[in-house]
Amino acid sequence: MKCEPTKVPSPEEIDIEAIKEKYTEERNKRIRPDGQKQYVKTKEEFSEEYLHDPHTPVEPRDPISEDLEVAILGTGWSGILAAYHLKKAGVTDFRNIDHGGDWGGVWYWNRYPGIQCDNDAYCYLPLLEETGFMPSKKYSDGFEIYDYFKIIEKKFSLGEKALFHTLITGLRWDEEIKRWRISTNRGDEIRAKFVIMANGLLNIPKLPKIPGIHEFKGKMFHTSRWEYDYTGGSYRSPVLDKLKDKKVAIIGTGATAIQAIPYLGKYAKQVYVLQRTPSPVDQRNNNPTDPEWAASLKPGWQKERMANFHRAALEGRFQPGEEDLVGDFWTEITRNLMAEIRAEGREDEISIEEYYGRRDTMDYQVMERMRRRVESLIEDKDTAEALKVWYRFLCKRPLSNDDYYDTFNRPNVKLIDVSGTQGVECMTERGFIANGEEYDIDCMIFASGFEVTSDLDRRWGIDTFEGRDGISIYDHWKYGYKTLHGTMTSNFPNQFFIGYYQGGVNATTTEQYGGQAAHSAYIIKEALARGYSAVEPSQEAEEAYVKHIRETAVDISEFQAQCPPSYYNNEGQKVKGEDGELKFRNFLGEPYGLGWDAFEKLLADWREKGDLEGLKTE
Repeated sequence: MKCEPTKVPSPEEIDIEAIKEKYTEERNKRIRPDGQKQYVKTKEEFSEEYLHDPHTPVEPRDPISEDLEVAILGTGWSGILAAYHLKKAGVTDFRNIDHGGDWGGVWYWNRYPGIQCDNDAYCYLPLLEETGFMPSKKYSDGFEIYDYFKIIEKKFSLGEKALFHTLITGLRWDEEIKRWRISTNRGDEIRAKFVIMANGLLNIPKLPKIPGIHEFKGKMFHTSRWEYDYTGGSYRSPVLDKLKDKKVAIIGTGATAIQAIPYLGKYAKQVYVLQRTPSPVDQRNNNPTDPEWAASLKPGWQKERMANFHRAALEGRFQPGEEDLVGDFWTEITRNLMAEIRAEGREDEISIEEYYGRRDTMDYQVMERMRRRVESLIEDKDTAEALKVWYRFLCKRPLSNDDYYDTFNRPNVKLIDVSGTQGVECMTERGFIANGEEYDIDCMIFASGFEVTSDLDRRWGIDTFEGRDGISIYDHWKYGYKTLHGTMTSNFPNQFFIGYYQGGVNATTTEQYGGQAAHSAYIIKEALARGYSAVEPSQEAEEAYVKHIRETAVDISEFQAQCPPSYYNNEGQKVKGEDGELKFRNFLGEPYGLGWDAFEKLLADWREKGDLEGLKTE
């Protein structure tokens, strides 16, 4: 079925210059000088809550002492894809290690009511053709994604040695034995020849540093540690019947909150939604998978769909004659603009400058559509005004939910805008204070996200991480990443990184992780086959790659400066680079400016040469 353009106001209907001024005003109101320091270090100040697993009991076990070829740190998407590609490359002596109690990463921890994927599941769930699995609907429920991890693990026999409920406390390269010594909170001593850092983007829960947070006598939990024993219901049946006599507050209105709030509103006696910055929430249209469509798919369909989504959502332009296969909020600007240009008969002749100038205009049109949508759905005018988004598309994660806005029409749900005080003022024994008024509550829920663009030690939570000569990764990367191909770094031999560092970025996260995992598996396979005890980038190769990355980078600092604070831009706080210049930190790391396809070709050509160019070997 063809995805049609949406109905947006024309450029003549909106005052773009006035909107720009409003964007700046709203952003400045929310910027805090403390940046990431407005959040506590969860692992330190709430260690018991961080270690607590409400989903699976922690089973006692004896410490492990072993030599291992590959340790994969993580069992989320990057971890399971690393295992898959290692096995595909013929490397079988590996072990995944994770703090959680099972496979899934963030999809293990996040079990809050209403959880679903907010990306097209036909793209997001990897290896669909390889497993023969088909999502039940466009945006999979969280438990379907969690179950799919188990399908992958069982089909490819990846989990025989996986270690769960095991927190990494130290990584140290031992030059004498040419291995990584891995220590854990379970007393393990694992000596791994290779280590793959697959610890994910959404790893450590983030909690706001609210004065008085430790004084509150009621119940508190983070959404990634949802307490169904307290709320009632279960992961697969979130009937929160124990909240019928409870006053509940939730901090945050991002991707998690907009899914959980409708359930809180349905079941709790009173709900207070504490919002600093609203999110754009579009219609969901979460249709079940059409069996006729699924049966019609040809081999290679998933890669084709991912590529189509990438061009629409990240590159911002379709190929000549290409239609939008995904058709959601992520692809709307591109879909609308391409429809306009094709109607004019100018697809083949429009200049890049004109195209992206008109794309900027379409950005303002689409976001105005979102503001008008809020007006049409929210009964109270003040609430509607507070829920309107005043920033550019992709300043915050675009979302969709069919029940979120309607929830604010319930008499038991109150939105409290805390943008004027840049957050909740304080917590008390009985509740919280916002805008000078105290509210009594029984429970505070933190939908405050994860450590994404904060400093590495906060993001990873590994106390000791030392390469050659005791060099700490936190010092080595203090002023920015230094890598070869975004997956390896000098002075840290036999170490591989999967995530957002310095490389190609794909609109489908799992496709990107899979590419990094395959590249890492290739190097490990070759190192083992050639009898190398250690491989790492040479200083010259690393410097040349970093130079290439930065010379070809697309400068988005002007865009970042227009956005309100969030994990997308390190809470609006600049950090000092190696050259001493202050820059915004991008949650995507340092993306390869020439694009995903060019990056994939760069790596494919490098592997095709077969000489491991740029790597020092021992």
